[in-house]
Amino acid sequence: MFRREILLSIGLIESSKESIEYVLNSNEKGRAVVIVIGGAAEALEAHPGKHTLTLATRKGFVREAIKTGAHLVPVYAFGENDIYKQIDNPEGSLLRKLQEWGKKKTGISLPLIYGRGYFQMALGLLPINASVNVVVGAPIPVVKNSNPSKTAVDEIHQMYMDQLSDLFNEHKERFGISKETRLIFQ
Repeated sequence: MFRREILLSIGLIESSKESIEYVLNSNEKGRAVVIVIGGAAEALEAHPGKHTLTLATRKGFVREAIKTGAHLVPVYAFGENDIYKQIDNPEGSLLRKLQEWGKKKTGISLPLIYGRGYFQMALGLLPINASVNVVVGAPIPVVKNSNPSKTAVDEIHQMYMDQLSDLFNEHKERFGISKETRLIFQ
């Protein structure tokens, strides 16, 4: 219980619909919620040099934004997948099937990662020395509607993905990513 109180005191909440609505419906000004939309599924896709987001079917965050009138802000972290390496786990492999099974049973994915050792040795669990550069796009204004239609959710979701893709394309070369590389939504 003590850990829960510490996490709550620094502003961490669970990513449930109820928790998000509670924070965003607060009368206090300046409230914001940051969600790792891809979650456990996206962690299994996090390989160095790969830019794949589990976002194409994740629309709950858009629905909550519309219900509360919260603006959506596209954010991308270049280099985030480069601070650890993950043992290769392609779709259909035995490792991936075990990871998916574990995720289904516990809600937690267990990517098999490794980084550098304590004294810069080849293998360890410390992050690899690599830059993580976060870029933040312009807010997408959202009009409050307590009962959003599927069409409204789909439109804003597509707008969010388009703006996130534009943000990625605008900054990728600055952070050493080739011009041909595209952000993949799955």
